[in-house]
Amino acid sequence: MKNTYVILTLVLLFSSMAAAQGPPITADKPIMLGGGSFTAKTLTEIRTTERGTFVYVPVMLHYLPTSNSLVAVHLPYINYDIENGASGSSLADIKILGKYQFFRKDATGKTFRVVAKTLQSLPTGEELDVMELSTGKYSGYYGIVAGYETLKYGISNEVGYNWMPNGTLDEFRYKLGFGLPLLKPQYPNKQLNLYFEYTNSWLVERDWYQLLYAQGIQYARKNITFDLAVQVPLVNDVDAGRRLRQSIFLGTRFTF
Repeated sequence: MKNTYVILTLVLLFSSMAAAQGPPITADKPIMLGGGSFTAKTLTEIRTTERGTFVYVPVMLHYLPTSNSLVAVHLPYINYDIENGASGSSLADIKILGKYQFFRKDATGKTFRVVAKTLQSLPTGEELDVMELSTGKYSGYYGIVAGYETLKYGISNEVGYNWMPNGTLDEFRYKLGFGLPLLKPQYPNKQLNLYFEYTNSWLVERDWYQLLYAQGIQYARKNITFDLAVQVPLVNDVDAGRRLRQSIFLGTRFTF
């Protein structure tokens, strides 16, 4: 009986450590849990720019064949209102995501992991020339995500390159995120997390550069998560008329 109690305590401790923070909002993390599990999610973005307003609503289904691999499909809808231009709604660029965790080092109350990531964007959307949302052109993103997480905080890094062979949106991307849990780990899972996330984006062919900052909050209970974040530019070295004013993100996810 005593041994059973000890084993159960260790299992609950590990589960709490592994779920001490949910996934970042605008960034990514390399931690994947539960081989054979599915996650249905959405992360609506309301992007306001000098050019117009774009509302992007993706329906995403993620599947983990194993505890260190993930495949996903993103089926997005976009509504757009371009100043002195077109307005309407349509299917945006469908995306296929793949991730493979190739390094993992765990210790008591902390973990460090590294993932290879690819995101293939198919030319199913309108040619709106809106980066990451609807370009109507094929692109392939290839990157590495590394993350260190403890019971008190989490740090995520991502570096990668988005290649668009028939367009001018080739992009070098670096993301840095910090997560801060506001509640102690508990079982059943209940979380309230703050996120501080930075995105560096350099469009090589256009010589545009943006440094974006997102402040987010996340609430999770059992297997449901809710996200809210506001993203604003800190550096906005983009052609006049194309600069970002702000983006608002509203998301939810359900794992089963």
